[in-house]
Amino acid sequence: MVGDRKRIWGWYFFDWASQPYNTLLLTFIFGPYFAEIARGYYMGAGLDEEAAKAAAQAYWGWGLAIASLSIAVLAPILGAIADGTGRRLIWVWTFSAFYVVGSFGLWWVAPGGTEGMLFWAVCLFGVGFIGMEFATIFTNALMPSLTQADDLGAISGSGFAFGYLGGLLALVIMLLFFAEGSDSGLTLLGTPPLFGLDPEAREGTRFVGPFTAIWFVIFMIPFFLWVKEPHTDRRPLHLGRAFASLRDLIRSLRYRKSLSAYLASALFYRDALNALYGFGGVYASGVLGWSIIQIGIFGIVGAVTAMVAAFVGGRVDRAIGPKPVIMASIVVLILVCLLMVGMTREGVWGIALDPASSTPDQIFFACGALIGAAGGSLQAASRTMMARHTTPDRATEAFGLYALSGKVASFMAPALIALVTTISGSQRIGIAPLVVLFLIGLVLLSFVKPKGEMPA
Repeated sequence: MVGDRKRIWGWYFFDWASQPYNTLLLTFIFGPYFAEIARGYYMGAGLDEEAAKAAAQAYWGWGLAIASLSIAVLAPILGAIADGTGRRLIWVWTFSAFYVVGSFGLWWVAPGGTEGMLFWAVCLFGVGFIGMEFATIFTNALMPSLTQADDLGAISGSGFAFGYLGGLLALVIMLLFFAEGSDSGLTLLGTPPLFGLDPEAREGTRFVGPFTAIWFVIFMIPFFLWVKEPHTDRRPLHLGRAFASLRDLIRSLRYRKSLSAYLASALFYRDALNALYGFGGVYASGVLGWSIIQIGIFGIVGAVTAMVAAFVGGRVDRAIGPKPVIMASIVVLILVCLLMVGMTREGVWGIALDPASSTPDQIFFACGALIGAAGGSLQAASRTMMARHTTPDRATEAFGLYALSGKVASFMAPALIALVTTISGSQRIGIAPLVVLFLIGLVLLSFVKPKGEMPA
């Protein structure tokens, strides 16, 4: 039992180590910073401010879409290969290297850059993003071998809660000691960035890339020390057999109605959630005019509620199952997206606000808390629901399909946001497709069995 607990804690540490890619890079620090420098580039090229904001959001959206498409295509194939050989940890090692190289390289994304710099910024971010997502697939595939099925909800929720705590701590460190305000050049403590980093060159904010890479390397040590491969037969790589296994699994979906409905549902709602994370900071920067420091505080609020909700949601999941947790979370996220589409500093859906007051900021802080709480519960319960539809020996392959369901619409969601933003010329209206994607996911979820494919 001691060994089992140690293995579970090692598995938790992957969430702790990898969460800063989402918290620091995707949503709260690098994403908004990229929007700032891209906006500056486009304004320098002659666009007015609103058009430049929309162009920056569209560029970010197409970059996320391309990275997500790569994941969608390769995830089930690599999962089948991993299950075919009986090895998963070697893939975690491999894609951890992608994570570190991609995130560390963001240090060189400086202000006042060229279009070429924007291109390489998105490429490097995409390399790290692909590494994080693939490493997550193979780590998630280890979950069914950790404990009995009835405890999967609690373990999944605790893992996400632990991960959000790590992301929260990393964000607090960045805000207190490194990320500088674009006007003041000072951190949240009111001091210059540590290590003599130059605020004028935004070196404090740019340090988020190396910081994320170093964090990952340090905190993956417990994972690699304590998590061992499940006892399965090691088999040589046989591509034909791996592809045949994947083909059989895909063909079997016509007879596995609950799994098919769940993968289709997740295809829409998980990708809408990923897009909401990916564009939340960009939205706050462009629509509300927030600084990196303000967006970071917003991130702290969201991370705290996500941590608490993931932990509590895991206990609710264990008590009543993951399906009700998923449905309630989606409803909350739909309401938040509707509020964002109708919100400016001047009003919310026709209700006037004083743009000089703190009311618009307070409303969006509340949105951040709800996004964090609903998103944390949704991710943890979704992982449990997938585990209820597979077995330990086919888990990587199944979670590869799960990643596919999470990335096909993730390709579509950023692309739809980029397209609608470009057509409308409005960041607010560009968020509208997420409402539709969440609604489709909610409808499809009604066809999923609460216990998945577990014996009654």
